[in-house]
Amino acid sequence: MSYVINNGPRPVAPATRERVLAAIKELGYRPDRVAQAMASRRTDLIGMIVPDARQPFFAEMAHAVEQAAAERGKMVLVGNSDYRDEREVHYLRAFLGMRVSGLILVSQGMSERAASEIEAWDARVVLLHERPEALDDVAVVTDDIGGAQLATRHLLEHGHPYVACLGGVPNTPAVGDPVADHEEGWRRAMLEAGRSIEGRLFEAPYNRYDAYQIALKILSGPDRPPAIFCSTDDQAFGVLRAARELRIDVPTELAVAGFDDVKEAALTDPPLTTVSSDRPAMARAAVDLVLDDSLRVVGSKRERVKQFPSALVIRRSCGCDG
Repeated sequence: MSYVINNGPRPVAPATRERVLAAIKELGYRPDRVAQAMASRRTDLIGMIVPDARQPFFAEMAHAVEQAAAERGKMVLVGNSDYRDEREVHYLRAFLGMRVSGLILVSQGMSERAASEIEAWDARVVLLHERPEALDDVAVVTDDIGGAQLATRHLLEHGHPYVACLGGVPNTPAVGDPVADHEEGWRRAMLEAGRSIEGRLFEAPYNRYDAYQIALKILSGPDRPPAIFCSTDDQAFGVLRAARELRIDVPTELAVAGFDDVKEAALTDPPLTTVSSDRPAMARAAVDLVLDDSLRVVGSKRERVKQFPSALVIRRSCGCDG
């Protein structure tokens, strides 16, 4: 019966399979997942930790991972770290204690405590949306620097004297963090164009509500920027709301671009120009990597870091007709 329930490890003849399934249905048998996990040291669960599932990008990414996991017969448990190391470690311990098949981690910056926890459990972990600095370089990322350069160059091509940047919070890791890479892409595009970046990078939380408050101060000041590149779409939504409140027309008086291309970006007024990545493909790659036993073999030649390209999605907030 176990070969039928678990689809292996040995094949079962179709007629035999049908008889076993009929008996299971008649008896009302349900497999004991806990006992199976204790025997195999692995469940059909994948743990996923995100900074904040309320933010559209992380919500859409978690949904894509759940769909990709379902295609592999797995379920996903999601925990929110709230950008706090102790919460990240809490979920690492909880999920690893449940004997998950592996972990997909969207970290705000891998702490020593988190890395030690992973090493102690000998866990299979794939970093998603962040360039790896640890964990044996198993990660799925997008071209954050290149995407930010695309957006900034496009705003400059509209003839603006400069582009301001809404970056990250003060404790954003300088290396390996996507928002830090967005800032770097903006910085490179500005310097390539011979534009000064002095005083034009503004710290801001990643969500629309706090970004709205920051934008009110920036846009009502004496040196209002002509264009703003936002490190996340959610920040851009806050900027658009602040501009509307201050009666600043977008895009004729202020051009705005974001990063992530969440679904809501096409519904803002005006629709938001932004940078996109193939989230479904990234999610499938992350699930494949976290379930790939060959990656645990010393000297494995499997590709351990998969980078997906960024693409500029042009809509009206930048000044284009799109």
